[in-house]
Amino acid sequence: MNKVEAIIRPETLNSVKDALADAGLVGINVTQVTGRGTQRGVEMGGARGVGSYVVDMLPKVKLEMVVQDSETQKAIDIVIEHARTGNIGDGKIFISPVSDAVRIRTGEQGESAL
Repeated sequence: MNKVEAIIRPETLNSVKDALADAGLVGINVTQVTGRGTQRGVEMGGARGVGSYVVDMLPKVKLEMVVQDSETQKAIDIVIEHARTGNIGDGKIFISPVSDAVRIRTGEQGESAL
């Protein structure tokens, strides 16, 4: 099993979420986050003669899911296809191995807990 974490633009969330669901990947958690990557924020023009300023922490959405090994690449491909705008700030995907999972209600462990 793998944990797939994707930091994406908030406006792409619905498209990504719907595409994952269509592919049978419905177990996700979503968190509103702020952050910055290599772009280091965005310079904004000031109002009424006030100088420009930098917004260095941008709103993003963190999407997390744990998937079977065989579905990891499918999840990655879906996120890329539906979150990519081609502009700086589209986000990142991180993949981590998951050694176990437990469904609290039934006590099932491993992939059957997903």
